[in-house]
Amino acid sequence: MICEMCGADQESLTLVNVEGSLLRVCSSCARFGKPVGGATPSVREEPEDRADVAGRLKVARGRGLERDLFADLPERELDPEWSRKVRQVREKLGLTQEQFGQRINEKTSVVHKLESGALEPSDQLVRKIERTFKVRLTLREPPVS
Repeated sequence: MICEMCGADQESLTLVNVEGSLLRVCSSCARFGKPVGGATPSVREEPEDRADVAGRLKVARGRGLERDLFADLPERELDPEWSRKVRQVREKLGLTQEQFGQRINEKTSVVHKLESGALEPSDQLVRKIERTFKVRLTLREPPVS
């Protein structure tokens, strides 16, 4: 059986409460928690325990895999004048940055950064602004797949 704290392979494990979590640990790791139930019950390994630990280890190893860089690319290409367009539409409607932000459910600081060009909007924010204020901030539609 594998200790859920240190990973050591042991004959028997002890069920302990470590900071609110129930763990099956070896005798040397048992000192970090409190035994569950009056006496210190020894836990026998069930067939699925090893598979469960192996599954969690597999997920942990997968975190270091190379990620798909194309997945992070924006769907649409922004117009080079997008920040000016945001400011123009706000001023045309006579809205303050705070009022503009309330309409798109964003903070005033986000609106300020958008207008100054300090923050490039996400695809979701671009769609929200385009839909709410009927303005075009992109050069073209995303390709249909």
